[in-house]
Amino acid sequence: MNQEKVLKVLLGPIVSEKTTMASANNQYVFKVRTDSNKREIRAAIESMFGVKVEAVTTSNVKGKKKVFKGKVGQRINWKKAVVKVSEGQMIDATAS
Repeated sequence: MNQEKVLKVLLGPIVSEKTTMASANNQYVFKVRTDSNKREIRAAIESMFGVKVEAVTTSNVKGKKKVFKGKVGQRINWKKAVVKVSEGQMIDATAS
């Protein structure tokens, strides 16, 4: 896999109350490119943060329909990945 592509897979961490609670179970949530797959996400996390990834779960999130000044529009669709790391390891997602 191309190292340049691996570094472009992760777009950023998702920080909310729900994801903060998930970090207690060694799970971290990231916004990723829509064309990325689980292998690329695993390789990106392991190379960037130096942790051992146990599992990767992905989901496609559909953009909301919005009305602005009487015109209907839609926000973009995006993909999120929930990454479970090995016991005893952690990711400082706020620093990335």
